Amino acid sequence: MAGSAGITDSGNSITPAALKLRIVPVSGYNDTNFHQPAAPMITAKQITAVILAGGRGTRIGGQDKGLVQLDGKPMIGHVISALVPQADSLIINANRNLETYAAFGYPVIRDELEGFQGPLAGILSAMDRIDSPYLLCAPCDVPGLPGDLGQRLSTALQEQQVELAVVHDGEKLQPAFALIPTELRDDLRDYMQRGERRLRSWCREHRLALADYSDQPESFANINDAGELQRYRNT
Repeated sequence: MAGSAGITDSGNSITPAALKLRIVPVSGYNDTNFHQPAAPMITAKQITAVILAGGRGTRIGGQDKGLVQLDGKPMIGHVISALVPQADSLIINANRNLETYAAFGYPVIRDELEGFQGPLAGILSAMDRIDSPYLLCAPCDVPGLPGDLGQRLSTALQEQQVELAVVHDGEKLQPAFALIPTELRDDLRDYMQRGERRLRSWCREHRLALADYSDQPESFANINDAGELQRYRNT
């Protein structure tokens, strides 16, 4: 199972203790007085998806990555196609080319914080705008996004009974792919008001459920620069 001892993240050992994972009883527990009711299933109707497209695109020459053409359509189009069946509604977080993004037919929101403050700024803006109890996050530059992302994250969150769920690709955490209860919005706001901006660090302040994608790590390969874009086009 992802998150067990021996899995590493950028050379550092990831352990349940390090990620504040909660170990829950499994089948076979013999105490007849023990009873833990099953948590209600999380359904797509409870989820709003946000595509994070608010970056500067510095490593790709300042281009707006979501609008870069790939296989006949903008990169964000691939992400939209993957996410729409997985959520009740979808929004796009962008900080430029707003009318172009709006033409895809989904609400577009800007960061509440000025100056391209990173993915957490987009996540916080999304959490402030939606009524759904869960926010499903994905960046705009991952054209191979799996069609069961929401399901695996929801299952991990329910089974591990923790605070939020993120993807683990078998080698490292992929915190930009997350299912976050919107009740954490004030916690995230406080974190950012302290001047913090690192998504990975904020995730690690919470008890994490890990959605294991060691069977398809390539699904989370993002396109950061022109070289990666060309290699993807050649495959």
